[in-house]
Amino acid sequence: MKKKLKVRHLILGLMCLMYFISYIDRVNISIIAPVLKQEMGLTPTELGLVFSAFAYPYAAMQILGGWFADKYGPRLVLGILSIIWAIATILCGFSWGLWSLIMFRMLLGVGEGGAFPAATRSFTFWMPATERGFAQGITHSFSRLGGAITPPLVLLIVVQYGWRESFIILGIISLIWTCFFVWLYRNTPIEHKWITSAELTEIGVSSADAKEVSKGKTPWKEMLKRMWLVTFVDFCYGWSLWVFLTWLPSYLKDARGFDMKQLALFTALPLMAGVVGDTLGGVLSDYIYKKTGNLKLARRSLLVVGLGGALIFILPAIYTDTALTAVALLALSFFFLELTNAVLWSLPIDIAGKYAGTAGGMMNTGFGIAGMISPAVFGFLVQTTGSYEVPFLISAGLLGVAAVCSLWIDPTNKLRDEPIEEPSFNAMGNVPIFR
Repeated sequence: MKKKLKVRHLILGLMCLMYFISYIDRVNISIIAPVLKQEMGLTPTELGLVFSAFAYPYAAMQILGGWFADKYGPRLVLGILSIIWAIATILCGFSWGLWSLIMFRMLLGVGEGGAFPAATRSFTFWMPATERGFAQGITHSFSRLGGAITPPLVLLIVVQYGWRESFIILGIISLIWTCFFVWLYRNTPIEHKWITSAELTEIGVSSADAKEVSKGKTPWKEMLKRMWLVTFVDFCYGWSLWVFLTWLPSYLKDARGFDMKQLALFTALPLMAGVVGDTLGGVLSDYIYKKTGNLKLARRSLLVVGLGGALIFILPAIYTDTALTAVALLALSFFFLELTNAVLWSLPIDIAGKYAGTAGGMMNTGFGIAGMISPAVFGFLVQTTGSYEVPFLISAGLLGVAAVCSLWIDPTNKLRDEPIEEPSFNAMGNVPIFR
C-alpha cells in the first residue's frame, strides 16, 4: 500500500525549491565575475565591493523580515520578498557599470534578506520537533545544490546568450516560483484545505497553537540573552561560507590555474559536498535527539565536529602544491562546515518557538554582517598581499573560535513562554511523544 504524501512534505518541498532558486540568484555573480572584471575593468577591491553590496541590506533585513513573518505570517512576507529579489535579479542584467551593479545587488539583498527567517518561522507550526533538524538540513542542502548547479548553469546561459541574459532568465524563474508559493502555501496547517486530522496529530499542533501569532510585545531582551552567542557563531560560520560562495571561482582560476571550462566542474565539487553536509547534519542532530532525548548534545556535537573539521581541512588546502588536492581538501572543509548549518537554523525554533522568525533573523544577522565584511576584506588582502594565504588563515582562525564557543550554546534555555519539550518514548523505545 502506497504511503500518502503529507501536506507538510509538499510545503517542505516548496521551501526547498525557494532555497535552491534564491541561492542561484545570490551566487551567480561570482561565476560571472571574471567576465565582469574584464568587461567593466573592475579591480579585485571593486569586485569585493560588488560581492559585499548584497550583504548590507541582507543583514539589515534579517530581524525585520523575521519580525514581519511573526506578525503577519510567512505567506505575505515571502510573497513580497520573492518578487523583490526576482526583479532585482532581472535588473542586474541591465547594469551599465560598477555603481549600477552595486545598487541592483543591494536590492537583491533586500529581497532575500528576510526570506530564510520567514521560512524558519513557517517550520514552527508545519514541522514536528523531531523533524526540524531534517527540515533545516534538507532546505539548506538545496541552497548548496543551487550554488553547485550555478557554475554549469550560468556558464551555459552565458555561452549561449550572454551574461546579461543569464540574470534575466533566472529572475523570471524566481517570479514563477512566487506564483506557485502563493497558490500552495498557508501560514499554518489548519488553514490548508488538504490537511487531515491525522497529520495535524503527527505534527503535534493544536488548533489553538496553529492560530497563535506573536500579537504581544516581542521579548527582545530575553531573546538577545539567548541568541547572541548563536549569532556570533553564525558570524564565524558565515565568514568562511561567504569566501566559498564569492571567491572560490576566482581563487581556482588565479591561484590554481583552472580555465573557464574547468571552473564549472571544480567550483561545483566543493559546493556539492556541502549539499551532503547540510542534509547529514540535520539528520544526525535529529537522530541524536531521538535516541538520547538530550537536545544540548544533539545540537552542540554537530557544531563542534562541523566547525572543527572545516578548520582541519582548510589549512592543508592553502599550502598543498597540487591543484586537484586543493579542490578535494576544500570540498572536505566545506562538507564539515555545512554539517553545522541545519543546527544553527534549528536553534531559533528550539529557543524562541513562535518568535522563531525574529530569532532566526537575529541569528542570521551574524551571517549577513560576515557577508558585508568577508568578501571585501578578502579582496583587499588579495590585492595588497598578492596572495590568498592570509585571508584563508583568517577564516581558519574564526572557525576555531566558533568551535570553542559552541560548547556554551544552550538550546534548552527557551523564552519563558516557550516550555521545554521533554520527550517520553513509546513502547518501541524509538518514537518520542512530546508533552
